[in-house]
Amino acid sequence: MGRPRIARLDRERIAEAALALVDRDGDFKMPDLAKHLNVQVSSIYHHAKGRAAVVELVRNRVVREIDGSAFERLTWDDAFTAWARSYRSAFSRHPTSIRLLATETVRDPTSLSVYYAPAEGLRKAGFPDDHILAVITAAENFLLGAALDAAAPEVMIEADSTTPDDALTRALAAAPTGQARAEQAFELGWRALLSGFRRLLEELHEASARPASSS
Repeated sequence: MGRPRIARLDRERIAEAALALVDRDGDFKMPDLAKHLNVQVSSIYHHAKGRAAVVELVRNRVVREIDGSAFERLTWDDAFTAWARSYRSAFSRHPTSIRLLATETVRDPTSLSVYYAPAEGLRKAGFPDDHILAVITAAENFLLGAALDAAAPEVMIEADSTTPDDALTRALAAAPTGQARAEQAFELGWRALLSGFRRLLEELHEASARPASSS
């Protein structure tokens, strides 16, 4: 009888295993990852040079589902919305990865590719270079929170109010529940954020069109 076949170790398999641990525990240790893969830690190092490299593989695995193609065919704000929805969706499937990935610098070209489309789209729309990263970061801050909210418990706030007509009790009674609550909050928040970005762009255009004051 031949020896049982062992799946060949590669970067994709390492990424999937590390992400599985992160989904379960919120983090991973290299010895635990090696045990999960049924290999030695040194075998992992042949494919990823240290823990930081494995974290980047996890990031690559999560962000590959973020789609920036809409910037090629839609107006900047509609494309930004499509990008935002795919961003939230990708991280809502792996909410425990957010804390881990937020503490590591993004350097890998695959991970950086997530930002090229929105950066170029915002530049073409007229946002100046010194505002583009701030706009993307502001969007990310909201979207990561929205991704966590999408994975939140069915009921987020329970108020034992003795005054049934107080504002919070009325709001809780009127609000949708479960996933519908998270969707409502995302749609409302993104509309407000996008409206602010549009207004910012108008203000920047107006400011650039004003004649320079003479000294």
